[in-house]
Amino acid sequence: MGLYKRVICPKCTQHHELRGDRDRLKNIECLRCGNVIKIADENAVYYIDYGHSKKRFRERVGADKEIAEKALRKRLTEIAENKFLDVRREQRVRFEDFSQEYLNTHAKQHKKSWVSDEYHIKHFNSVFKNKHLFEITAQDIEHFKMERQKEVSKSTVNRQMGVLRIIFNKAVAWGKLDKTPMKSVKFFQEPEGRLRFLEKDEITKLIDNCDKTLRPIVVLALHTGMRRGEIFNLQWQDIDFKRNIITLLDTKNGKPRKVPMNQLVVTALKEIAKNTNSTYIFCYEDGQRIRDVRKSFLTSLRKSGIKDFHFHDLRHTFASQLVMAGVDLNTVRELLGHKDITMTLRYSHLAQSHKQRAVDMLVGKQGFELGDTVATPEQTSLTAQNLVSSQHIAEEQHVSIGM
Repeated sequence: MGLYKRVICPKCTQHHELRGDRDRLKNIECLRCGNVIKIADENAVYYIDYGHSKKRFRERVGADKEIAEKALRKRLTEIAENKFLDVRREQRVRFEDFSQEYLNTHAKQHKKSWVSDEYHIKHFNSVFKNKHLFEITAQDIEHFKMERQKEVSKSTVNRQMGVLRIIFNKAVAWGKLDKTPMKSVKFFQEPEGRLRFLEKDEITKLIDNCDKTLRPIVVLALHTGMRRGEIFNLQWQDIDFKRNIITLLDTKNGKPRKVPMNQLVVTALKEIAKNTNSTYIFCYEDGQRIRDVRKSFLTSLRKSGIKDFHFHDLRHTFASQLVMAGVDLNTVRELLGHKDITMTLRYSHLAQSHKQRAVDMLVGKQGFELGDTVATPEQTSLTAQNLVSSQHIAEEQHVSIGM
């Protein structure tokens, strides 16, 4: 075991192994045909020979003895550090094979958006097909990122990079790869998310220009903040008219959510005729669930003179109108079904008037203005009484003076 040179006889193709000092020979005689073989780079290749776990391994390296020696030292080091098996396994796993394993084992089992993952993987395979996982470098991914950006937006590229990152992380977690090349890959800087919402007069116009089928769908979106998929998936069993509550079991963040209904939503739902062929609220005559209202929605927008507006913006309108009406952001977060308040903070700039009203509460109720510097005993007594009174009122209403 160790390092040896293999020479092939050009006449009978017999292989000859030259170990130790024999690899310095210039000529040898073929043991099969007696032909004198002239040893040169084109017919002599170095191999490394080593053992692990009672198995023998041989690897072809090339004509350079120095490179072969380095390769052997590397393998022996991997064996000593117990990394050899991982390296061998990496060499056998191709990207297209593992991406399919990821899709079947993880994405389809745990992600509602697995169809999007499948779409992105097709693009990955067009670039990384036939490459082993360990062969894909950060530079390869950067190149893919830049080329892809010529075809789609930076936001779309970032979504694809997110999927690719998960794939490589799973490869590491499942023992297929030692480390991910995504660590040094930077995502594109994205502009702040779109925030388009309707003013009150536009809301009235839009509802007036909706057809009979679209109107209750738009009313629900505007007055509950529900997502399009959540609305189309509604069944009559999800509606509790006694308590005015909609129960959503299948939500984007995976947690059930209870949505309160105001009188406009209750009226809109009660006006819908139940279809005996379906349990869905919004369905066609044959009972099939309505999946898209794009055409009728665009028509209603055009009739209302509303431009640059998408169906999802109805959800933004719901949140924006609540914030401008003085509803605190955490309540808005709960109504929208956000896991944390980070996403809800995008509406915070709309609450300026509400903040002004909050600080204005300090003027008058506490009996002084910031410009006052002197207070008489009578004023001090009155201020204390007003402060206690305002605190008592706040406790009864479950609000804070500073809110």
